[in-house]
Amino acid sequence: MTTVPTDRLGPLRYAPFRWLLAARTTSILGNAVAPIALAFAVLDLTGSAADLGLVVASRSIANVAVLLFGGVVADRLPRDVVLVGTSAAAAVTQGIVAALVVSGSASIPSLVVLSVLNGAVAAVSLPAAGALVPDTVPASALRPANALLRLGLNGGSILGASAGAGLVALVGPGWGLAVDAAGFAVAAVLFTRLRLPRRPAATGDTEPRSITADLREGWQEFVSRRWVWIVVVQFTVLNAAFVGATAVLGPVVADASFGRAAWGLVVAALSVGLAVGAVLALRWRPRHALGTGVALMVVAAVPVTALALVPSVPALVVSFAFAGVAIEVFSIAWDQSLQTNVPRDVLARVYSYDAVGSVVAVPFGEALVGPLAHAVGTTPTLLGCAVLIVVATIAAAATPAVRRVTVGATEA
Repeated sequence: MTTVPTDRLGPLRYAPFRWLLAARTTSILGNAVAPIALAFAVLDLTGSAADLGLVVASRSIANVAVLLFGGVVADRLPRDVVLVGTSAAAAVTQGIVAALVVSGSASIPSLVVLSVLNGAVAAVSLPAAGALVPDTVPASALRPANALLRLGLNGGSILGASAGAGLVALVGPGWGLAVDAAGFAVAAVLFTRLRLPRRPAATGDTEPRSITADLREGWQEFVSRRWVWIVVVQFTVLNAAFVGATAVLGPVVADASFGRAAWGLVVAALSVGLAVGAVLALRWRPRHALGTGVALMVVAAVPVTALALVPSVPALVVSFAFAGVAIEVFSIAWDQSLQTNVPRDVLARVYSYDAVGSVVAVPFGEALVGPLAHAVGTTPTLLGCAVLIVVATIAAAATPAVRRVTVGATEA
């Protein structure tokens, strides 16, 4: 084990990073409530897992459709300005959803439309947020910076999910969505404080580049690194199975067994695991951190299996927490690998290709698990998702290109 340097909190010495940390933590504090509140808003409206899958899938479809454009925007425009605009737009869309739910005017079509808008906004912000980190700290501080950002996000998720579940149980899902809208509004203000220096235009640029040319350049950077696209393929399968199982069938299992408030504790346990994983990543630095993180993702099959076979709060809390540790160890290694191996001026586009590939199948997973559960049963559907997670992880972890990659030096 490599010991931790005494300046592991060094990123906090940089003002832009402090504002970035504050903004992202604030937005997730409210946003952690949204999946719980939206899920139970739909179930209150129709009681249908298929309707719930349709609403969450519509957001994911819009997210995937706009992600590549979002990467181009984040590489062309100041990334802090992009984040101000997207946070403000998210506050508006979530505020409208909250108003509709609170007033009793919500319908499945209106929730689908607003989910599409919210997904499109998130698609523009995601590449900008990932690519902005190297602009706020020097390269030597990237690992602790990523870990602190993840700790802030996870801490916000823990508080948001726990408080959100209670809020939904006490006063209804609409007010939980209102908290989410407020969090985005505050984050927009905090992002204005970044005030980063503007990147100079590339030498020799005399004519505007087309979006197609920008996308082609990003694609070339993406496919030239074998370890990148192999891991993305792994997560194409893994995310569809895990998100479909937990976001759609998880609330269904909770409603049928241990209750809504306890489901919030289960979701919070995942965030606790993520926080523990971030701390572990600061102290444990294996030479081949990415390969280790990829292999650990097999643990994500455990909570899905528990939902199928042991739907009790203790078993789910423990299994979701361990899955969170594995996800975080992987995520920090992944971010640092991209940030130190991909040129800064195309980093947002590579992040966007990563995001598209990683989530492209999520809408199908979300939309299909509900009808599949109706057709063959919830337990077989959940077990099928767990098998997909295991198979995809073993295939990626067995690939030499993934096992050999190190931070700052890649092997195709």
